[in-house]
Amino acid sequence: MFNPSKEQVREFFCQAWTKHQTHQPLSSLQALAIDWMIQHPEYHQDFAEHEETLLKEYSVEKGQTNPFLHISMHLSIAEQMSIDQPSGIRLAVQKLANRLNSLHEAHHEVMEALGNMLWQSQRSGLPPDGQAYLQAIERMATR
Repeated sequence: MFNPSKEQVREFFCQAWTKHQTHQPLSSLQALAIDWMIQHPEYHQDFAEHEETLLKEYSVEKGQTNPFLHISMHLSIAEQMSIDQPSGIRLAVQKLANRLNSLHEAHHEVMEALGNMLWQSQRSGLPPDGQAYLQAIERMATR
């Protein structure tokens, strides 16, 4: 199983950004990441400041969003949709995107449910509850 370190994740995004900025060929995963990175201009500086970014800490208490976590969550949701895992997530996210008239905004809503599922799993010591996650997304789609 692929379990990259914080530094490896940041390196991946910074390298993809550099390749994008210098018009170098991208791997398929880098291209998918770039699609989401482009939609977040507020993070472009973080991706460009390679050395500084590798050491930077992002604090929720200080109102800082971790751009690497944020884009990683977009990629996770895109992967979940591509393989429809948990079963039904593709349709649920598509319904939410239709309701919000934006796949991007739907992803942001799903991130809340994904984060909650992971937090509950860590707190309880149990595996992530994919069904509760899917049900949360389905509720969002039908509000």
